Amino acid sequence: MRIQEVLGQAARQASSGLLLQVLFRLITFVLNAFILRFLSKEIIGIVNVRLTLLYSTTIFLAREAFRRACLSGSTQRNWSQTINLLWLTVPLGVFWSLFLGWVWLQLLEVPDPNVIPHYGTGVVVFGLSAVVELVGEPFWVLAQAHMFVKLKMVAESLSVILKSVLTACLVLWLPHWGLHIFSLAQLLFTAVLVLCYVIYFKKLLGFPKSNKQQSLPVSRMTDLLPSIPRSREFVNWKEAKLTWSFFKQSFLKQILTEGERYVMTFLNVLNFGDQGVYDIVNNLGSLVARLIFHPIEESFYVFFAKVLEREKDATLQKQEDIAVATMVLESLLKLALLVGLTITVFGFAYSQLALDLYGGTILSSGSGPVLLRSYCLYVLLLAINGVTECFTFAAMSKEQVDRCSCAASRAGWPGWHTLLWGPSVWERLSGQCFSQRPS
Repeated sequence: MRIQEVLGQAARQASSGLLLQVLFRLITFVLNAFILRFLSKEIIGIVNVRLTLLYSTTIFLAREAFRRACLSGSTQRNWSQTINLLWLTVPLGVFWSLFLGWVWLQLLEVPDPNVIPHYGTGVVVFGLSAVVELVGEPFWVLAQAHMFVKLKMVAESLSVILKSVLTACLVLWLPHWGLHIFSLAQLLFTAVLVLCYVIYFKKLLGFPKSNKQQSLPVSRMTDLLPSIPRSREFVNWKEAKLTWSFFKQSFLKQILTEGERYVMTFLNVLNFGDQGVYDIVNNLGSLVARLIFHPIEESFYVFFAKVLEREKDATLQKQEDIAVATMVLESLLKLALLVGLTITVFGFAYSQLALDLYGGTILSSGSGPVLLRSYCLYVLLLAINGVTECFTFAAMSKEQVDRCSCAASRAGWPGWHTLLWGPSVWERLSGQCFSQRPS
């Protein structure tokens, strides 16, 4: 695949991701505003902080490292070994789901059942939904590697819309169900998401003459199931070792990313009602990061991973590819910096007004505006950090990934990633590339 095609597909994927995030955030904000008028702050705190943290932690620890490792390099690989490696996310997800579910039920404070009923059911169902979503991981990675942009957009949009409709209907008609509402909606979300990928590949592989089918490394659905090759090893051990390196880094990243939720969950610094209010303010503050920066980071990680060869020095790679990667990196950094500065300037001025319009005095009074202003400043750091991170982890070797994990753990703060690794981005590329940019 030519580098221009990869860049074009990455750009389309980023724009589609941006549209998806706009849709998701709009639906979530409207849904939260609706729920605030029917359910208590305590239930919102339990769902949005504790149960969502259980789900996101299980998903992140089980699949993030596999995604990064299996999307690195070109699509020309032994896909049967890659698919076997990806299926290991399911037993790993079962382990994390059982272990974290036990922690959530036995070690953490259990809410009063008279105020928040069905907490145990919520823990079980949210853990189960994480395992269900991991079943679709081989399909997701194969679709991402071959840039099936519309598939991801349709699958995630449909899942979110159905989840939101079910949640709104149950809140309106059966508010006394409590956590059962959100548990059923979460399970529906993951089931629909996986089914969309399975049905798509089932239909695609049923038409062997289509261009998309001919570009795939599989020819039938059974090729997407784990298999034991007779002449080869079960997995590619190079990918497996890279996965372990990414896992160590991902474990740290999850703690840093969800740090405030872990503090609230394990240290009980806020009651469940205050946690609900905090989460709403937190979602508003991180809106730009999730809306713009995350789709860009996810899409262009795939681009850099395809264009750059992980184990080769820049001087030994195709200089045209290096030049395009440098140009794209520079453009992304400029875009991220521009957006981050804009949000910082206007966010400081209008934080209180935004909270008052969205949630009334329950959000705009007290420390809410101060918290939102702090997030606006944090967005500026996230803007630069996300772009440099997606490049460095696509270009670094296994040894560099390990060193980065150690350096980040010593730094103990996500923003230090930019200070530690930002200069190495330019050192790695600029010396060879700025004189060879494509016109």
